[in-house]
Amino acid sequence: MRVLLVEDEPDLGMAIQRALNREKYVVDWVQNGDIAWDYLESNWTEYTVAVFDWLLPGLSGLELCKRLRSRNNPLPVLMLTAKDRMADKVAGLDAGADDYLVKPFGMAELLARLRALQRRSPQLQQPQLQVGAFTLDYGTSTVTLRSSGTPQSITLTAKEFQLLEYFMQHPQQILSRDQLMNRLWEVGAEPMSNVVAAQIRLLRRKLADYGCDHLIETVYGLGYRLNLEGRQ
Repeated sequence: MRVLLVEDEPDLGMAIQRALNREKYVVDWVQNGDIAWDYLESNWTEYTVAVFDWLLPGLSGLELCKRLRSRNNPLPVLMLTAKDRMADKVAGLDAGADDYLVKPFGMAELLARLRALQRRSPQLQQPQLQVGAFTLDYGTSTVTLRSSGTPQSITLTAKEFQLLEYFMQHPQQILSRDQLMNRLWEVGAEPMSNVVAAQIRLLRRKLADYGCDHLIETVYGLGYRLNLEGRQ
């Protein structure tokens, strides 16, 4: 799950990014409305939800919402603002925001509102993703393996969860290193060149503990593939 966070207050932006990362979101955080619009024009289908501050350098959060909706873009938007007058709330919602959160706020409330946006937005992913014997639950950020016997819960790190999610969204498809890099790391991040291979090794090791030794296979020269028959 990927979030576009547009917040120009460094401390608040960093705190939100950390909280979202803990919930296994990939977060592209920018501090300027014009840059945010560039991201949206080129990559909006990659995002699950957007979080806009109202007052920003360049385009405001209000203007970003208006541009999205003028193009019939359905991306759910949570607006953050210090404006708490009823007229301001109405203006934000009329501009196309799906929800409105007044500063200061608690991170627990922010996360709850994002979950609510996901639940009631039909264009977003379902609460669970099931592929083969695996069920990925977005509400609890857990993965369950259901085969013979009792269902087993697999404990994964945030990056392992995101990696398995991407493979489950594209079963039997070859995914290149660049595709995985672009999906799992924030725009502008500069991870080590071997980070994808390292994450694949870690995920394979976890899955092997549950009898899924060859679930993720290497297609030499091309990338990696989720092989749903690779349980042995």
